[in-house]
Amino acid sequence: MAPADKTPVVKTSGSVAAFLNKVAATPAVSTGARGKLVFAMDATASRGPSWAQAMAIQSDMFREAATVGALDVQLAYYRGAMEFGASPWLVDAAAVVKLMQSVSVLGGQTQILRVLRHTAEEARRGKVNALVFIGDALEEESDALIAAAGELALRGVPAFIFHEGGGEPAGATFRRIATLTKGAYCPFNANSARELRDLLTAVAVFAAGGRKALTHYGTRTGGAALLLTQRLDKS
Repeated sequence: MAPADKTPVVKTSGSVAAFLNKVAATPAVSTGARGKLVFAMDATASRGPSWAQAMAIQSDMFREAATVGALDVQLAYYRGAMEFGASPWLVDAAAVVKLMQSVSVLGGQTQILRVLRHTAEEARRGKVNALVFIGDALEEESDALIAAAGELALRGVPAFIFHEGGGEPAGATFRRIATLTKGAYCPFNANSARELRDLLTAVAVFAAGGRKALTHYGTRTGGAALLLTQRLDKS
C-alpha cells in the first residue's frame, strides 16, 4: 500500500474560482483528436439529499468544458438491484446534460468494480483519456477494486475520484485507486460546490486538451487547478 502522505489528494479551495473564466477566454489546445472521458456516477439512495446539487454542478461542468476543446463523453451509473448503465459516446454537451439529468437515485449496493472494468474494456477498444467517478460509499472488496484499477493503469487511464463526504474506510481505497492510475482523489462536501465544479471542469480540460492545456491553465490560475497539473506532470 502506498504511504498515506504520498497519496494524490486535491483539496478544494476558493482560489480556483476564476478558473472557468480563464478557460473560456483562452483558445483550446488542439491535440489532433477528440478526447474521451468516462463520467461515472453512484446513483444509489444515499446520494439523494445532494443529488439535485450534484446535477447542477455536473451540468455546468459539461457546458463549460464544451467551450474548451473536443471531448466525447460516456455517462455510466449504477443504482438499485445491480442496475448498471452506460451511454454511447456523446459529442454534444446538451445531450450529455439531458441524459445525465434523466438519471434518478434508487437504493442499492455500490458497483464500483463494474465501473472500473467497464472503463478498462472501453480503453481496450480505443484511447480513453480519463475516468471521473463521483460517489460517497464503498461496499465492495478493496483488493478486487485495486486489481481492476491496475488494468486502467496499464492502459494509461487516470482515475479522478470525487468522494462525497470523504469518509473512511472508503477514502483509503479511493486514494489507492487514484495513486495506482496516476489520477487524483478529491473529497468534497455540500460547502464545496463551486470548487467541485471548477475541479471537475479542470479534469474535462485535461481530457479534451491534454496535459499541456491543463498545465497552461493551472500555471495561470494556481490553487487546486495548479495542484492537479503538478500531480499529473509527475506521472
